[in-house]
Amino acid sequence: MDAEEFCRHGKEMIDYVADYLENIRERRVFPTVEPGYLRKLIPEEAPEEGESFEDIFKDVERVIMPGITHWQSPNFHAYFPTGSSYPAIVADILSGSFGGVGFSWASSPACTELEVVVLDWLAKMLELPESFLASSGGTGGGVIQGTASEATLVALLSARAREILRYKQTNGHSDDGVIMSKFVAYCSDQSHSSVEKAGLIACIRMRKLPTDADCSLRGQTLRDAINEDRAHGLIPIYVCATLGTTPSCAFDCVKELGVVCQEESIWMHIDAAYAGSAFICPEFRPLLEGVEFAESFNFNAHKWLKVNFDCSVMWVRNSNLITGPFNVESLYLKHQHQGAMPDYRHWQIPMGRRFRSLKLWFVLRTYGRKELQNYIRKDVSLAHLFEGMVVADGKFEIVQKVVLGLVSFRLKNASNATNERLLKAINADGRINMVPAEIRGVYFLRFVVCASRTTDSDVMFAWDVIRELTESILKDSDNK
Repeated sequence: MDAEEFCRHGKEMIDYVADYLENIRERRVFPTVEPGYLRKLIPEEAPEEGESFEDIFKDVERVIMPGITHWQSPNFHAYFPTGSSYPAIVADILSGSFGGVGFSWASSPACTELEVVVLDWLAKMLELPESFLASSGGTGGGVIQGTASEATLVALLSARAREILRYKQTNGHSDDGVIMSKFVAYCSDQSHSSVEKAGLIACIRMRKLPTDADCSLRGQTLRDAINEDRAHGLIPIYVCATLGTTPSCAFDCVKELGVVCQEESIWMHIDAAYAGSAFICPEFRPLLEGVEFAESFNFNAHKWLKVNFDCSVMWVRNSNLITGPFNVESLYLKHQHQGAMPDYRHWQIPMGRRFRSLKLWFVLRTYGRKELQNYIRKDVSLAHLFEGMVVADGKFEIVQKVVLGLVSFRLKNASNATNERLLKAINADGRINMVPAEIRGVYFLRFVVCASRTTDSDVMFAWDVIRELTESILKDSDNK
């Protein structure tokens, strides 16, 4: 493909993408294919000779689209949002054309420097403490990880390294494995599975602590666990506090947890993967109170800030604690400006990295703070619209308080099995898509406002589908 063909086919693809997004309501939100469907549609081996772009393009609809779950559909209400916008798509095209790998400042100065500046922009929008800003003159700063899972792991590995060093300084040299065997980390019983996985990867026992009636981890619960573990000779090193849990969008009491962590000299990481975007709105910023006690804070801009996956923003109070454990130098990676700017390969698990700050920059400049705030408020109002319809219908109940764009609900006075049958019927029907969750043995349905194009009519359409299928489920139950 030469430049002329690229221009022609690139425009065709742009037109196709725009048509796809503007008319996405016409597509069934969840695919009907069975596992292994795609292998039957394409040859067993790659072609010997190149094929025309026209033939490749035709196969997008024939091969790819039948197996796509349409996350940008206003009828998609599963998991959490995945951000998308035309400015971010355009930025990804530009980033792809550069083809650079920004593992150091020298490898592509703009890639590093834009990330430093744009994350300071975003930190100011969130009203983060000055200590998290690169421009503050201290040791803080931001970095774009691939996912919140990576941020959780990086923070845990950094806490582990800090505590190994502390132990050796106090108790003399000892084998790292022996020291690590004493370490314990904490999260709530509502934390994302990636927190537990981080403990497995880091070889640190991760203790899940019980939450209160609002599914919030409280300070006294943490303090009691720390005292218990210290009495058994263990060394607490890390707490992962969650703001906006996956099952019900619950919020740990970060301020209480932070006071305990400060007193005990324990690393507190805040995982706000979904909810973090909302903190740019003054009315939701109080949910972040206590962040001043955190060593690290993370949320996924690619969830609710119109930025395409992947773009998980993370800030640290002391970047030396992050870069130290991952600082492995080779001559070919060094450059004459070492230390003047971050070499982001030391801030993450992989060495290579994409120019992800470009799409964040495009989005922030295109929409500005006010339009992004209004976008988040719109989604929250749609969730409350759905909540109101649930409450008004005597067959259903709300499981947890609705704070942002997630509504947790279930059939009232019905078994888990009946609620599960309802969800299966909804997804088999195909007009909308949802996923379940379970808290303390109670199974319920999650309705999330996900797509940026979702409107009042889409929410009411979803509710009509749910009511229709509920009548069918209850009728079948009565006949048994």
